[in-house]
Amino acid sequence: MTLADRLTRSPRAYSPEEGAEALRHAPGMSGPVADLVTGAAGSSPFLKSLVESEGDWLAGAAQAPEAALEAIHHDLRETGADRLGPEMRRAKRRVALITGLADLGGVWSLEEITGHLTDFADLACDLALRAALSAEVRRGKLPGMGEDDIATGAGMVVFAMGKMGARELNYSSDIDLICLFDETRFERDDFHEARSSLVRATRRMSAMLNDRTADGYVFRTDLRLRPDPSVTPVCMAMAAAETYYESLGRTWERAAWIKARPCAGDLAAGERFLATLRPFVWRKHLDFAAIEDAHNMRLAIRAHKGLGGAFCLEGHNVKLGRGGIREIEFFTQTRQLIAGGRDPDLRVRGTVEGLARLAEKGWVPQEAADTLTENYRFHRELEHRVQMLRDAQTHLLPNSAAEFDRLAAFMGRETDELRDEIADRVATVDDLIEGFFRQEAPGGDAVEEVPEAAFDEEVIARWHGYPALRSERAQQIFERLRPEILARLARAANPDEALLAFDGFLRGLPAGVQVFALFEANPQLIDLLVDIVGTAPSLAQYLSRNAGVFDAVIAGDFFAPWPGRAALETALVERLEAEPDYERALDLARRWHKEWHFRVGVHHLRGLVDAACAGTQYADLAGAVIGALWPRVMAQFATRHGVPPGRGAAVIGMGSLGAGRLHARSDLDLIVIYDAGDAEGSDGARPLSVRPYYARLTQALITALTAPMAEGRLYEVDMRLRPSGNQGPVATSWPSFRSYQADEAWTWEHLALTRARVIAGDAGLADDFEAFRTALIADKAAREPVLRAVADMRARVAGAKPPEGAWDVKLGRGRLLELELVAQAGNLLVGHGARDPVSGLRGAVASGWLDAAGGAALEAAFGLCSTLQMVARLFGAGPLDPDRIGKAGAAFVLRETGEESLEMLAHRLDRTCDEAACVIDAALGAGEGG
Repeated sequence: MTLADRLTRSPRAYSPEEGAEALRHAPGMSGPVADLVTGAAGSSPFLKSLVESEGDWLAGAAQAPEAALEAIHHDLRETGADRLGPEMRRAKRRVALITGLADLGGVWSLEEITGHLTDFADLACDLALRAALSAEVRRGKLPGMGEDDIATGAGMVVFAMGKMGARELNYSSDIDLICLFDETRFERDDFHEARSSLVRATRRMSAMLNDRTADGYVFRTDLRLRPDPSVTPVCMAMAAAETYYESLGRTWERAAWIKARPCAGDLAAGERFLATLRPFVWRKHLDFAAIEDAHNMRLAIRAHKGLGGAFCLEGHNVKLGRGGIREIEFFTQTRQLIAGGRDPDLRVRGTVEGLARLAEKGWVPQEAADTLTENYRFHRELEHRVQMLRDAQTHLLPNSAAEFDRLAAFMGRETDELRDEIADRVATVDDLIEGFFRQEAPGGDAVEEVPEAAFDEEVIARWHGYPALRSERAQQIFERLRPEILARLARAANPDEALLAFDGFLRGLPAGVQVFALFEANPQLIDLLVDIVGTAPSLAQYLSRNAGVFDAVIAGDFFAPWPGRAALETALVERLEAEPDYERALDLARRWHKEWHFRVGVHHLRGLVDAACAGTQYADLAGAVIGALWPRVMAQFATRHGVPPGRGAAVIGMGSLGAGRLHARSDLDLIVIYDAGDAEGSDGARPLSVRPYYARLTQALITALTAPMAEGRLYEVDMRLRPSGNQGPVATSWPSFRSYQADEAWTWEHLALTRARVIAGDAGLADDFEAFRTALIADKAAREPVLRAVADMRARVAGAKPPEGAWDVKLGRGRLLELELVAQAGNLLVGHGARDPVSGLRGAVASGWLDAAGGAALEAAFGLCSTLQMVARLFGAGPLDPDRIGKAGAAFVLRETGEESLEMLAHRLDRTCDEAACVIDAALGAGEGG
């Protein structure tokens, strides 16, 4: 389509005479296109000069502007090196003319305008680099490289930074480039010669683009965004750049690399380098410290450019001034830096796209994103008009009334109307951005002053000696937070206890800047922390070592309903699939698990779920971890030893995992069963026979779950419930398992099998296992041997493991181990496949072993003991200790159990468990007698 077909607006000629003079150089122009050219040239001396020099070409280009650009690109690619410089300058004039007219006429959108400008910049960089490298290769100055290597930059890559990287290049922009080379493409002895050659090529490329001749210039080129530009060469080795960013890189450099894009040379090497820099740019935890860094950068720019005073429209900087383009970019990039490490969807280069993603993911209110997007587009268009006037890389509004009239005419606007709109838009953006960056007390409200003398001054005095407060920056942020923290601690049920618990949290925190910045940006986390430290100090100590779990609280769905095991497993699988490295994937699983484990504990602590529900959620989480990791472990193992022979294996959860009820500190009882069929071994690079294959595969799973890594371990694993216990192989074949259970297993092993549940593995084998388990339970339901085994095991446990006091709900007469043993017997006697303890106790009644009153007494004891165990495991590893849990902890215990005091709870626990013990005594005595 022609320009005329798509015109939606047109500038007015500030000087009609100048416009008419330019139009005489564009033969054949008439109608609306002639008006467009007259208005543009009559307001912009630069566009007038372009029309005068390229008027003959313009007549044809106006008939098909996109095709005209394609022809420019094609002709440049066919141009010889000797003519490349002048031809690129002529091409730049034509690109500037047609994009300027298409912009002024509303023919192309902002994205199309900046995209066409960026495409030309990419092409110019690529052609200039090829020409420069070709000269080096022809002279034999680039060791090991020939003409065939020029297409891939001979190991060198040019990164487009800033607006060019984001495909947002403005009309008269310079281009920011970083030039690196892949040192692995050269022999060690050739490194220095190769670097010298690539430095020369970089300088030659830059000169071809940058130097102004009688034909003009292509692009002003800036190479100073590279690491430490005052002392480093203009083309650096990738390894050196990586080392710099890992050790010395600053927040502004992280923000710069958000937009970075390989645009010329070895593009594949460029993408690999971006992948290498990913951990530098995108931190694995939410990075609220970036807010203060960005705020300080804004203030520094204002101070350096003298932009910090009162707003004045004349001479206002639409890029760097308040309420300008850079403010919107900072806003967007800061939010991307905060959350992009956790959410890859936020890792986009464009400002408008970044705002859209942030709003979609809930990091920016949709209304704010829409407001900033609209104003960003307006500011960019205004910037283009200012630059088009005289092809100046300026961002300043006119200083005189006459020049403001020229700008208004150029935009087809009335001067007063334009001035008012600019002022309104600047104020709108400034108010919104300042509200985001303003450094206020947490919560934004005045904080009630709490005299520090109200607390133990010795405790507070030692804080500045802790590792978290070593750096000056951490101290500054903490000083702003301290009044808020003390005020909230003062409102705790027992302020002194809360202070000591917070002191424990602070003492264990290895570093403070990120955590304190997180609290400052999200003051609701301080309330949560005070809740935790005041109620469960051991959980607070865990937070000291794993403060990254706070990220999950502000991710948007922390307090949403529990998703269930299937959704959890799907989410973890997706995360693991995005990480190709096996070791990093295991660490990723650990980070993910810690966040969800913390979520269950917080929901329980705050009364959002009860003990029974928390137990189910812990079990769901363990199942999801195993279900997601098992395929990854098998795939990793298969790279060396081949795919699993036969049908593969199934991971069976035993004990509390099988029953679907874990607590905060549970280990996992597992067994692995495999069915190799007729296979004798694997067929990988290092094949193994069946038995060692599955034994080593099982050990790989155990290692994946238990190995201490940078992010800790997932679970402890106990495999003693496998056939023959510790004496048997860690993985059992399916035929051997069936034979053993049918003919050799002790009755206690059949009791254990009542809680067995397939967690992961081959679906067919899982179905076969469940069918066998159900049939075996029905077949082994004879009462006498079952009750004899229960009585024997009860006596053994009582003799080997005495209770640790009155609050030990696991060991002792009528407590959890005995209750679970009776429940397993009930499930076996009734001959059905239920696994959970309550179903087992009811099964004992249904089978006629217990009467209804006895069953109710045992259910009551199980409910109370399991609740107390869930609560106690949030406090620590041992039984509940009323003398150490404090007032807030005691309130949590009483809320969960419905009692009014710990004394009343202790009496109820003793009475309930004694009644349960008497029921068990009578039931086993009757069983043994009958």
